[in-house]
Amino acid sequence: MSAPAPRPGTASPADQDLLLAVVGAGRIGSNHAEIVARRIPGVRLAAVCDVSAEAAKGLAERLGAPVAVSDPEEVLARPEIGGVLVTAPAREHTALVVAAAEAGKHVFVEKPMAVTLHDADRAIRAAERAGTVLQVGFNRRFSPGFAAARAAIDRGDVGTPQLMRSLTRDPGPFTADPARIPAWTIFLETLIHDFDLLCWLNPGAAPVRAHAVADALIRPDARSSGHLDTAVATVVFDNGAIATAEASFSALYGYDVRAEVFGSAGMVTMGDGRSTDMALYGAEGVRIDTSRRDTDLMRPAYLAELTAFTEAIRRGAPAPVGGRDARTALATALACIDSVRSGAPVEIAEAAP
Repeated sequence: MSAPAPRPGTASPADQDLLLAVVGAGRIGSNHAEIVARRIPGVRLAAVCDVSAEAAKGLAERLGAPVAVSDPEEVLARPEIGGVLVTAPAREHTALVVAAAEAGKHVFVEKPMAVTLHDADRAIRAAERAGTVLQVGFNRRFSPGFAAARAAIDRGDVGTPQLMRSLTRDPGPFTADPARIPAWTIFLETLIHDFDLLCWLNPGAAPVRAHAVADALIRPDARSSGHLDTAVATVVFDNGAIATAEASFSALYGYDVRAEVFGSAGMVTMGDGRSTDMALYGAEGVRIDTSRRDTDLMRPAYLAELTAFTEAIRRGAPAPVGGRDARTALATALACIDSVRSGAPVEIAEAAP
């Protein structure tokens, strides 16, 4: 369910450039800033904000943004800025969404929108009270193959979904310091993509129960500190469909994002890690080139989702992926965390708030 349409007067006039700011100049923030600055007609990157003034200044200079600051309040106080892209660390998302909405700014926030249901509700309420667009960065919905799969489901080509599958395998080798990865990241920041996708590919149904297992199989030496880098979850929907979601932090062959829906009338699969459609046939067999970064594999999806955000602002329409969608994915992730702790299935409605 999407949020109500923004109030009249909050849309940007079609004959004026829409000015956006990016809060968070890290890897994803830099990617999104480049798309805003160079790839969406009628949109300009007006400001870059990052806790590191040097990072903000460097990105702003590279992309031609006139403003670089380290305090988000300086961005939110600028009346010419119509919208904000929140790409700061995940635990900062809710506060920034609420502050931006209260300042009358439209918000695109990277997933997760929040890490507790209480905070998710705060973000949703803030945008609804302000009458501003709130869109969450679940990019797979905008990837051409995934969008074509949803269209096939909508046409009835698959029938009623019965078995579903989604996976995320980050490119390896895994070199991050486990001590710097927040607890439960594999559910709250990785598998949350899969939970949203499974809901989207099963339209009209809601997830009701989850059972998950997780371990540190890539870095077993970090297991005692609570590090988790491998996980599998089973999610049951109220229409009877049974879904599995899996994640790993280290796929040595590249970034691997795929899904499948098997139904009463057929099956649809989606996702391919190839960076091109080239296949080299030689004495050692067949070789293909694979994407090593999400910003490469999902580049068309990133452009499409940010374009959709700007179009929602201009039309005064709801975002195609709203705060309530994000809340459902979060509730599923929290139920999975409770399941790992207890070793038993958990009703999603009973997940920790």
